Amino acid sequence: MSQQSAFDLDREAALDRVGGDLELLQEVAALFLEEYPVLLSHIRQAINANDPLALEHSAHSLKGSVGNFGAKSAHEAAFQLELAGKTRDLARAPERLRKLESSLDNLRVALVNLCEEQA
Repeated sequence: MSQQSAFDLDREAALDRVGGDLELLQEVAALFLEEYPVLLSHIRQAINANDPLALEHSAHSLKGSVGNFGAKSAHEAAFQLELAGKTRDLARAPERLRKLESSLDNLRVALVNLCEEQA
């Protein structure tokens, strides 16, 4: 059974996705840490522009990325934003964005720690 950390990283599930290769997981994590702020920025821009299609696409992309780490709360928050875009109901999008940002902050801490481990 996988262990979900307080920082929203399911290490066992994440390692399973890369065939148990810690170095590869660290590379994937480092790439995510570089790229997720851009995706998050696109989500913010879509909400500010009241653009449900852009929100749906950006949230979907981020959801897929956090899924690599078994990050359930970040995955769910991104899914809720994707759904808001799909249904064209952005009324709660700012609140959902705050939840996503909080989840991503926690995931970022876990991934930074992971990247600093000796492989």
